[in-house]
Amino acid sequence: MIHVDARGMRCPWPVLRLARAMRAGDGVTILADDPAAPGEIRALAEAQGWRIAAIEGGFTVTRAA
Repeated sequence: MIHVDARGMRCPWPVLRLARAMRAGDGVTILADDPAAPGEIRALAEAQGWRIAAIEGGFTVTRAA
């Protein structure tokens, strides 16, 4: 699992970091505090067919089986 700390970054940076990390692995834990990040992260995950689960301060994103 790759860990991405995108706290303090404004969108689109958290989403770009997530996309880059997912290219390098099968799962990412991303922390993001931009109010727009949850919607953007969910939209990217949905578009790519990834699974997403909310965690405190962010999300865990994995490839669908």
